[in-house]
Amino acid sequence: MTTASALKTPTDIKSNAAKTVAEALNGILADSFALYLKTKNFHWHVSGPHFRDYHLMLDDQATQILGTTDAIAERVRKTGNTTLRSIGDIARHQTIKDNDADFVAPEAMLAELREDNLSLVALLREAKDIVDAAKDNATSGILDDWTDQAEQRAWFLFEASRKS
Repeated sequence: MTTASALKTPTDIKSNAAKTVAEALNGILADSFALYLKTKNFHWHVSGPHFRDYHLMLDDQATQILGTTDAIAERVRKTGNTTLRSIGDIARHQTIKDNDADFVAPEAMLAELREDNLSLVALLREAKDIVDAAKDNATSGILDDWTDQAEQRAWFLFEASRKS
């Protein structure tokens, strides 16, 4: 077996379509890792009168986000492609921006994470069109679940940030 074919998982998805599916999923995977780490960062550094509520909510959300990463990567492999391999690879593919600020106000944290989750929803919807065109039914169904999860996170972040 050659090195090039060692990871070539058999699939019935046409090779160009499978590559397009893999590219979309690898982008979602990179953004999921970026969003996970940002959510954990804010979980670790949140402060103020709503500390406990925000701290627990962000931890729950981070756990949910991390929980999707293995399934995303495995869908890429099932289409006969390879997935991300390193933090550098994540950085090259991510569209969600990091936040390295020394201090972020809790309200700004919630707003930023809400927008990031909505950006992820948009990527998931774009990927849905790509996988449907490729007739990748398995990925299509899972994308619905991931979209629902990201929408719920955005909703909770919105509701938690309301003033009245």
